[in-house]
Amino acid sequence: MSTYIIGEIGQNHNGSVDIAKLIVELVSRPVREEVFGIELRPMDAVKLTKRDLNEELTDSQMNRLYDSPHSFGRTYGEHRAFLELNDEEHFEVYKYAKSLGLDFVETLCSLGCLSLLSLFTPDRLKVASRDLTNLPLLEAMAETKIPIILSTGMAGKKELDDALEVITRHHHNISILHCVSQYPTQPDNLNLKTIPYLKEHYGQYTIGFSDHTIGIAAPVVAVGMGAEIIEKHVTIDRRMKGTDQQGSLGPDGVNRMIRDIRIAERWLGKEELYVDPAVASAKVKLERSIATKRLLHVGDVIAEEDLHLLSPGDGFKWAERSKVIGHKVLKEIPRNEIVYQSFIE
Repeated sequence: MSTYIIGEIGQNHNGSVDIAKLIVELVSRPVREEVFGIELRPMDAVKLTKRDLNEELTDSQMNRLYDSPHSFGRTYGEHRAFLELNDEEHFEVYKYAKSLGLDFVETLCSLGCLSLLSLFTPDRLKVASRDLTNLPLLEAMAETKIPIILSTGMAGKKELDDALEVITRHHHNISILHCVSQYPTQPDNLNLKTIPYLKEHYGQYTIGFSDHTIGIAAPVVAVGMGAEIIEKHVTIDRRMKGTDQQGSLGPDGVNRMIRDIRIAERWLGKEELYVDPAVASAKVKLERSIATKRLLHVGDVIAEEDLHLLSPGDGFKWAERSKVIGHKVLKEIPRNEIVYQSFIE
């Protein structure tokens, strides 16, 4: 199993292509598990979000004063405009990501945003939670035949089914991410059991998890529950100005999350009960074997009351006691020693 991990840049670039590139570089860094010296795969992809401000909010909302420590403009419209990269700038970040071996995912928030597809083709398109009911947008995105990721953060079953009905008219290369659109998501609201629900009822699609919790534990648990895609906000410095920075992972958090997810993939193994070769020496050292309770002389016939169990585990097991009880001793066996096959008749 290999989890597809997406580092969501979102608006954490603060309107700067250079900062976006720094985040991309962060995501591409190699990851190493230090104790066993295992080299691990870094993230698989980065994601940007494209908005068309002509199709974003009502005029009254765009013109309202935005008095916040995280504001980049006097009004909310000016704030949004500051944070928006144009098509060419998205293309520049795309090329940089590809040069580092990363996939590139693009969230398109309106029909006007499809203009950037004239410059490049993202590896996947993402539909934001709020746009799962934006059926004209879904139709246009599906017509491109580019694989689509749906996020369910604001959707119930009906909204998801309606979205799938539109997209599957054109293709079935769809991923569904469990998500809760609360920033940050409170523990009681996360409901990771939605992941096995989605795998059972929408198993023809790839199921994953878009995380808005604080920390790195939830994505690792999600992988253990079957998530095949993980999406998490990333940044170069959580103290930077911006509404998403504090809820994102900085460089150390990115490294630790990737490490833990990649190690969790190895933990999962296969659905089977078996003795791993790695525990063979421990099994011999620690497991118990049939041993003597008293000194047994040559010619003694062994009775059950002569026996108990001691380590190491390289002798007969209690389930094999019929191979020992009633047999004659060929070689003197001291008290509290293992009874080996060569010692008895």
